[in-house]
Amino acid sequence: MLQTFLLATVAGASLATLPQDANARNIVSISPDVAPGTIVISASKRRLFYVVDTGVAISYPVAVPKRGKEWAGETSVEGKYVNPDWVPPAVVKADHPELPNFIPGGSPRNPMGVRALTLGRGEVAIHGTTRKMRASVGTAASYGCIRMLNEDVSDLYERVSVGSPVMMTR
Repeated sequence: MLQTFLLATVAGASLATLPQDANARNIVSISPDVAPGTIVISASKRRLFYVVDTGVAISYPVAVPKRGKEWAGETSVEGKYVNPDWVPPAVVKADHPELPNFIPGGSPRNPMGVRALTLGRGEVAIHGTTRKMRASVGTAASYGCIRMLNEDVSDLYERVSVGSPVMMTR
């Protein structure tokens, strides 16, 4: 806690902007050129960084797109959803025809988890996951989405706004 306080104080961030339970999250330094409020996803590090202040970010573990589904570039958050419904995209359904055509929000089988931030890239979101799929966080496993632990996506959800910039790097 003291280290977090010192870092927050030195960086100028208030403790209210930092996670209270940082089991999977860390406070890290990031380039001061990245504006506060920006989400930066590093596919190679399998981490999502949310910039809370100049040079300071919260780092979360994530699952990134698998080989052949990778993407890079800039986009933004287009929508925010609590317990979102899920309809498998055609590419997912083609690979997994056994999936139902619809899974309601709140279902323990819903791969979107408890929160979703849709991005301006078609059928791509930053979202939670099911209990069964938690082990995929830290791997390259998705069809383009960024998977987070439910507790982490809930934390991020409260911090971001529609329109927040998102950058994906390989």
